[in-house]
Amino acid sequence: MSNRLQYGAMIALCLFAFSFLQIDSNLSLMTQWQILQGHVEQDFDQIDWAFSRLPRLAMALLVGACIGLIGSVIQQLTRNPLLSPTTLGTSSGAWLGLIVLSIAWPEGQTHYQAMAAMTGSILALSLVLLISGIRQLTGLSIVLSGMAVNLLFGAITTALILLNEEYAQNLFIWGAGDLSQNGWDKFHWLWPHCLVGIAILLYAGKPLTLLRLGQSGAKGRGLNVTALFLILMLCGLWMLSAAITMVGVIGFLGLVSPNLARLIGARTATSELYWSSLLGALILIMADNLALFIGTFSFDIVPTGLATALLGAPMLIWLILRQKNQETNTSFQTIRGQSHLSQKGLCFVFALLIMIILLGIFSHFELDHFVLHLPNEFSWELKWPRLLSALSAGAAMAVSGVIMQRLIHNPLASPDLLGLSAGAVLAMVGFSAYFGIRMGQLGPLVAFVGSMTVLFILLLLGRRFRFAAAPMILTGVALSALIETLVQFSLMKGTDEVYDILRWLAGSTYRVTPDQAVLLCVVSSVLILLSLSLHKVLTLMSMGKVTAAARGVAVRPNFVLLLMLAAALCASVTALLGPIVFISIVAPHLASLLGARTVLSQLSVSALLGASLLQFSDWLGQTLIHPNQLAAGTMVAIIGGAYFTLILLRNRRSLNR
Repeated sequence: MSNRLQYGAMIALCLFAFSFLQIDSNLSLMTQWQILQGHVEQDFDQIDWAFSRLPRLAMALLVGACIGLIGSVIQQLTRNPLLSPTTLGTSSGAWLGLIVLSIAWPEGQTHYQAMAAMTGSILALSLVLLISGIRQLTGLSIVLSGMAVNLLFGAITTALILLNEEYAQNLFIWGAGDLSQNGWDKFHWLWPHCLVGIAILLYAGKPLTLLRLGQSGAKGRGLNVTALFLILMLCGLWMLSAAITMVGVIGFLGLVSPNLARLIGARTATSELYWSSLLGALILIMADNLALFIGTFSFDIVPTGLATALLGAPMLIWLILRQKNQETNTSFQTIRGQSHLSQKGLCFVFALLIMIILLGIFSHFELDHFVLHLPNEFSWELKWPRLLSALSAGAAMAVSGVIMQRLIHNPLASPDLLGLSAGAVLAMVGFSAYFGIRMGQLGPLVAFVGSMTVLFILLLLGRRFRFAAAPMILTGVALSALIETLVQFSLMKGTDEVYDILRWLAGSTYRVTPDQAVLLCVVSSVLILLSLSLHKVLTLMSMGKVTAAARGVAVRPNFVLLLMLAAALCASVTALLGPIVFISIVAPHLASLLGARTVLSQLSVSALLGASLLQFSDWLGQTLIHPNQLAAGTMVAIIGGAYFTLILLRNRRSLNR
């Protein structure tokens, strides 16, 4: 690394730190110098600068350096440049651990927050490693495993918050990531927990250098690879947990900083550790400058996590594009089932759907007792909109998943993983927050615009990396993380719409009106029928663009049309019920497992299975913890997450054979 770059980075850090201290400050430089020497007068501006702005700067430097260091440790241990605390699921695990502690033992928050966060992080990391396997750390499998854990833990967290609203308001700030300080207490608590980072900087360089020879080469030179992985990962999770406890979730830093360090010339393991820490501090200072600058022109306090996401998401997409020509382990095999769909299998699907529908119609709770009988007029008016919307939404999401998987030639492609659902979420939440319209009053057109915007970005970027699985999914990760931060910012405001947004994000059928249920049924039916009518085109497109063009298919218009059809199916569901994840992956895989291999049979059977799965999830959410309820989206995320985990585990075993 050249001295010019070193000096440039240090100068940039000093300039941004200086500008951070001057934003919206009425104090002269002389007064600020006197405050630094300990001379603080009883003046509001001086007190605010000394006990709010200065500790915030110190916290940004410390947290940025720690997260940058953690990201470098993770990427060097796994030799995967696209891993971080966010993509590994450890951030969502820490967030879940803090939520559980706040609800189960509020008194323990004073002394055990870091321990709870670390427990959640270790649980998430253990689950990811169990799914992907220790030998698949450099491929797409571990990224997908981290996404599955993020979605699963996110659904559980949302359910816990909705079931414990009296504790939830104080928890939203963690999810948005905020560096605001009211003194030096938090900084004094955090810095001793980060001293382990100094040990990593001093002693981890040599073993990490040996690890670059590969696990076999490192073992041959006497390095205990397993012990190194456990020690460094636990140290990193300890620092991460302490940082999240104090400032909340700050995304992208751990992913972007090590890549930028390598980009500007950090070649050795030790130099990458040092420069990742420096760049992490620099990026977080830049983000906090942006947050303060935006805050001076608005009435709202802008959390640093939002500003970090605004800077980090474009950086991540740029880094993904730089990786487009590098080889990645993206092999994937679906679970093999029947070679063709038998009549027995088709009858089973129909019988399953009818049984689930009847269970939803006839099951009731009377005086806390579960009974089965015909619904009365009052209960029927409550049941049928939920039943109809769940069936319609499940079928629509399943058909959308089949289209995406066939077009992109990847069995893991779906509106969830590619960010189409996130685009609809952004449009809905944005319109609700900006125009003051309740979520239930926004129509499917708003969600469709959001999904199409993300689809346009994916098509634009996808042409550069030929729609490869890893870049497209990671682009969806970047967009989804940005949108999640924007949503958390909306929840921080504490308005009356907070829980309305949360319930919608959970994917609930609870507030679906009869008119909305009928509308969703009609729109979904029309779009599904249109999809079935295009099964021949989709069959040829799934065989490859060259084959489709040779058979007379206009490839580009039909490709765009089918993707728009998938986006419309996703948007219509998201607009009325909220994001429904995993159905678009699980239902097509189950259909293939039963032998539905042709496009027409897979579309049809997937629609039936998707309807069954979402309706069963909705019924289970209503009965499992009665009289409380869990949203259908939460339940299907848990069920679908378990199946998605099974898919990845089977793929791991097949690759190891």
